[in-house]
Amino acid sequence: MTQVYVEDLARHEGEEVLIQGWLYNKRSSGKVRFVLVRDGTGIVQGVVTPDADPQTFELAEHLPQESSLRVWGVVRADPRAPGGYEILVRRIEPVHIPKEPFPIGLKEHGVGFLMDHRHLWIRMRKQVPILRIRDAVFWAIRAFFKERGFVATEAPIIVGTAVEGTTTLFPLDYFGEPAYLSQSGQLYLEATCMALGRVYWIGPCFRAEKSKTRRHLTEFWMAEAEAAFLDHEGNLKLQEDLVRYIVEYVVSERRRELLELERDPEILLREVREPFARITYREAIEIIRSHGVDIAYGDDFGAPAEDALSAHFGRPVFVERYPKEVKPFYMKRDPQDPSVVLNADLIAPEGYGEIIGGSQRVDTEEELLAQLREAGLPLEPYRWYIDLRKWGSVPHSGFGLGVERTVAWITGVNHIRETIPFPRMLDRLYP
Repeated sequence: MTQVYVEDLARHEGEEVLIQGWLYNKRSSGKVRFVLVRDGTGIVQGVVTPDADPQTFELAEHLPQESSLRVWGVVRADPRAPGGYEILVRRIEPVHIPKEPFPIGLKEHGVGFLMDHRHLWIRMRKQVPILRIRDAVFWAIRAFFKERGFVATEAPIIVGTAVEGTTTLFPLDYFGEPAYLSQSGQLYLEATCMALGRVYWIGPCFRAEKSKTRRHLTEFWMAEAEAAFLDHEGNLKLQEDLVRYIVEYVVSERRRELLELERDPEILLREVREPFARITYREAIEIIRSHGVDIAYGDDFGAPAEDALSAHFGRPVFVERYPKEVKPFYMKRDPQDPSVVLNADLIAPEGYGEIIGGSQRVDTEEELLAQLREAGLPLEPYRWYIDLRKWGSVPHSGFGLGVERTVAWITGVNHIRETIPFPRMLDRLYP
């Protein structure tokens, strides 16, 4: 007897197989029972007739939702069945039969209820393909950087310095010393790139931002990269190549899941196959105003501004050269116009907002000291970071890609909370 997964049934047509999973749903039609069994890779319809084992026929009528099962039967093609294949069931063996009804029925539930039951909600028909696509995004990122010679490294999660700003930090008591949960691994990646040349990491980041928008989490995952001898132009090309690679990889590896979510793979491919749009911050302000959004030069972009840019271009758009006042201390100023920095944010299509932020970094000690003082930051916590400019500093650049926002765009979900197994938000710490 061959144990197989639902996603592999096409390779076993006509064979008797064993499926191990959970009862997703059941129904009856005359003398035939239909059981939908999920195993994490997909859902298969099991057809139970009176010819099956008598106990199996009875179980198919009375097993409750989310009973765990072993199902034996013969695989046969049927275009009407989910996935195009079904199992003519010979025998069902329960592993565990719940004593209470499963709290999430196959009906509409309120968001609050679903979030309180997130540990169970992730089993449902829409959530599984989202999380499988998330897995593919992680694999795509790793494959992309490996192919380009980047070395995977790590950054600490407990840190003593701020990266993006002191007002969005989660403070900790570190054996009597102040410490924080990391907002980004960037500063540490700048150190490791001076040792290894080209580095990346994928890890959690924490921002105490009191925002309840559909695009924000307080704990999220970032894929960050830093490369020595990489300038602003090379940095943008690297980011564009990465995003295109991710989308093409997901379409190749998870087309079935995209279709389950009613997400057209061809639309995604069309959005990334053309060169990404590219405008300056000043040009972006004019475009945003033309879409009726009230914004002034020097304002950061909120959701309405990002949505206006997304609607205007219909494909990913880089917004580069922001005013220095609205960006962090570590970004290099444009030699042609020191009032702006050599940075870019990448805005995703279809209203999914910023998915990448990156820049060329300050590469001289003099510039860094001046910009730290200009930002009103103390020098002492950054001594090690300043050291990087004392010995063998080179032009270097990097960026961070928000995994959850990228998954939200690719899957087409409305809220970022569905793109991570257990979201942490302003009002959500359970489960």
